[in-house]
Amino acid sequence: MLPARTYSVTIDRDWQALYEMIWRPESFPKWASGLAESELREEDGCWLADGPEGPIRIRFTPHNDYGVMDHHVDLGRGEEVHVPLRVVANGKGAEVMLTLFRQPGMDDDRFAADIKWVNRDLRALKMLIEGSA
Repeated sequence: MLPARTYSVTIDRDWQALYEMIWRPESFPKWASGLAESELREEDGCWLADGPEGPIRIRFTPHNDYGVMDHHVDLGRGEEVHVPLRVVANGKGAEVMLTLFRQPGMDDDRFAADIKWVNRDLRALKMLIEGSA
């Protein structure tokens, strides 16, 4: 089992409307800099992009009624990193939650940097959505 931390951001938007706005893979680069630093391009059911550490392949959970936006990232080393991502109701708004798993061999500094990156991306999503209201 891997150590895990879950981080979230509250967004002033109906959860279902928010999910519909952001579930498509091509919307991720607008706010998720920790995932991709380029436009995503689809190839053979996977999405390809330039990640922070080089080329990546991403598989996304299909559209669903539950706000699940999980993705599996292949960093090119043969193992996929599972990234659970959820949009859930929080009153009349939404909570976006991302679980970060500490990967084998990851030192404290790298995990801390990933935590900062996740929180920066969640804040970017909040600004993107609430700024467009």
